[in-house]
Amino acid sequence: MAILDRFSDIIHANINAVIDRMEDPEKMIDQYLRDMTEDLAEVKRNTAGVIAEETRAKREVDQNEAEVVKYNDYAKKALSAGNEDDARIFLKKKQELENVGTGLAQAYAAAHENATKMRQMHDKLASDIETLKGRRAMIKGKMSVAKTQEKLNDVSESVGKTQGAMGSFSRMEEKADRMLDEANAMSELNQEPVDETKALEEKYASEGSAAVEDELNRLKSEMDL
Repeated sequence: MAILDRFSDIIHANINAVIDRMEDPEKMIDQYLRDMTEDLAEVKRNTAGVIAEETRAKREVDQNEAEVVKYNDYAKKALSAGNEDDARIFLKKKQELENVGTGLAQAYAAAHENATKMRQMHDKLASDIETLKGRRAMIKGKMSVAKTQEKLNDVSESVGKTQGAMGSFSRMEEKADRMLDEANAMSELNQEPVDETKALEEKYASEGSAAVEDELNRLKSEMDL
């Protein structure tokens, strides 16, 4: 059956392997879940049809077997009544039904096998969907944590750059302090040395001026001025 060929890989599908191959688990898992749900609906419809075919084939087998038993009983009754010719007719009909029954039994066996496979596919697909639903929340939670971690990594990188900038700023400040200290030292070195002799001259020159004033006052006193 075409439906069995189409969905044969469902029985062998590994839901964990499918998830592992997803490039973007958060987005792909929703899409895969939608696809699987659509597949399940189609499998369910076809499974119902295959099971109906199995039921019909089984009913035909049962009806044929009942007919075989019926004509076998008629043959016995005919013999009991002493009518061998009638018994032969009933037995011939029984054999014809048995030949038909062989074909019906083969058809039922094939229908039963197909129905079994369809049930397996339906049950596995339904189970995988439930598994995927359960793992969806877990996967999305992990993706959320991963995104948060990426943000933290970006912040940490920015902080690291800021610390590097602060380190550069401190080095520039130290350089500026060193340049200022050198400039102050150079200023002191450029100042003229103190002339001690000149300082003494000024001292004693001041003292001479005081003596002149004293002498002037003495003369004024003598002259009553």
